[in-house]
Amino acid sequence: MGEISIKINIADRVYPLKINMEEEEVVRRAAKLINDRIKELQEKYAVKDKQDLLSMCVLHYASASIHAEKKASNEDTDVAEKVYQLDSLLNDFFSKGK
Repeated sequence: MGEISIKINIADRVYPLKINMEEEEVVRRAAKLINDRIKELQEKYAVKDKQDLLSMCVLHYASASIHAEKKASNEDTDVAEKVYQLDSLLNDFFSKGK
């Protein structure tokens, strides 16, 4: 698939982008999430400065990303521990069967 040119509106500013065609849906969805979050923050805190709203939005998504990374890491550790336990049980089972 090739590159396409699109225009994304974030915080009332238009950004022309060249992206891979298969990324278009993700990029447009991300822009919508950002704009929705900005609107929510603007209503909740009565902030008018777009720079402040963008900074708050970035902080929100960066925090969410860090939480997701920690959760994935913990889940990986849990899975590895369970695999180790299962391996031990199988080793015990097969060693007793001989």
